[in-house]
Amino acid sequence: MTSPKSGSGSSRRTLAVLDIGAKALLVVLLLVAVAYPDLGNLRGKAMGFRAVAYPLGAAIVPLLWWWLWRPRGTAYPWLGDLLITLPWLTDTLGNRFDLFDTVWWFDDWMHFMNWGLLTAGFVVLTLPRDAALSAVTERALAFGPVTAVAWEAGEYVAFVRHSSELVTAYTDTLGDLTLGTLGAYVGGLCVYALSRRRTIVEDPVTGRPSPPSVAQRSSLPAR
Repeated sequence: MTSPKSGSGSSRRTLAVLDIGAKALLVVLLLVAVAYPDLGNLRGKAMGFRAVAYPLGAAIVPLLWWWLWRPRGTAYPWLGDLLITLPWLTDTLGNRFDLFDTVWWFDDWMHFMNWGLLTAGFVVLTLPRDAALSAVTERALAFGPVTAVAWEAGEYVAFVRHSSELVTAYTDTLGDLTLGTLGAYVGGLCVYALSRRRTIVEDPVTGRPSPPSVAQRSSLPAR
């Protein structure tokens, strides 16, 4: 079975290099943080939880592709996988460089940006490039706030309830959920806008693929 192509060969190679590089860097940073928690600035920040959850988060798309989508002949979704991988990496980098504790706005920015990336990846993976704005918005707001709530619950159980942050946790959580929702909405809008400009052409791995372009249709054999 031949896998369908999704985007130009050069762009797919570039995305593949970026995706694999991001995953490799994430693993290296986590290994260093496990061995030297102070160096990774993760002591007291649920390092054990992160060491398990972050690689799993970055591996979810490859695992699903191998199990569900590869047998259907689906091309590997390099763009969607990269967008899902980046938030785990940026959070780890932010801790590595101690930005969460030294830059007052960095945590807020992470919640906004990372949920934008995660939601953009989810939309790229699950909706065709010609999806209507209403469908993209619905998908973004269904995914973003739900996963933001799940993250805040996990964060609370993992380390907030035992830390000095418990005093301000309620206010901080409300802000994080708001920023995560806004980021999800903006991420969905970005995918919609870039798809309309044909900047994003990667087909979804679920549902129906995007219709072929005029050039692609002209190259198809006549029936």
